[in-house]
Amino acid sequence: MQWTKQNEQTVYENRWFSVNLADVELPDGRHLDHFLIRLRPVAVATVVNEANEVLLLWRHRFITDSWGWELAAGVVEDGEDIAVAAARELEEETGWRPGPLHHLMSVEPSNGLTDARHHIYWADEGEYIGHPVDDFESDRREWVPLKLVPDMVARGEVPAANMAAALLLLHHLRLGQDT
Repeated sequence: MQWTKQNEQTVYENRWFSVNLADVELPDGRHLDHFLIRLRPVAVATVVNEANEVLLLWRHRFITDSWGWELAAGVVEDGEDIAVAAARELEEETGWRPGPLHHLMSVEPSNGLTDARHHIYWADEGEYIGHPVDDFESDRREWVPLKLVPDMVARGEVPAANMAAALLLLHHLRLGQDT
């Protein structure tokens, strides 16, 4: 059953997102007003080293008042290549410059409310270039063994679904199913 958007108007807008109101026609002909959030793409990146440790940030999210492990992430600037944005965010938030990036996955974290697409990359090498410029983004940055990821996710230590999915996929790709 497909819903059909008849029209859409912006209710609020800033440089990061817009809140829109859409007139949606349901398959039975009824109409409903549906709010949605339009966002720019988000670029996400990490490094997995030779010891199969993944570079993570421990941070607080005030919106949910929760702490958790995350990957470096940020909005893609207008005209910026997504992989370049992912590398930039990783460097700004961790102080590590990644080697060649590999696309891991692209996800839509909440496609019933927003059109956000998160593009997640990883590198198998990186170079520490110094203290992160955006050190206010996290309490600490650590190399965490990938073998610990499934239990961390199960305990709720990786609360963001996109980050949990990416880390579980990296775990699978690097360590296989039997670890």
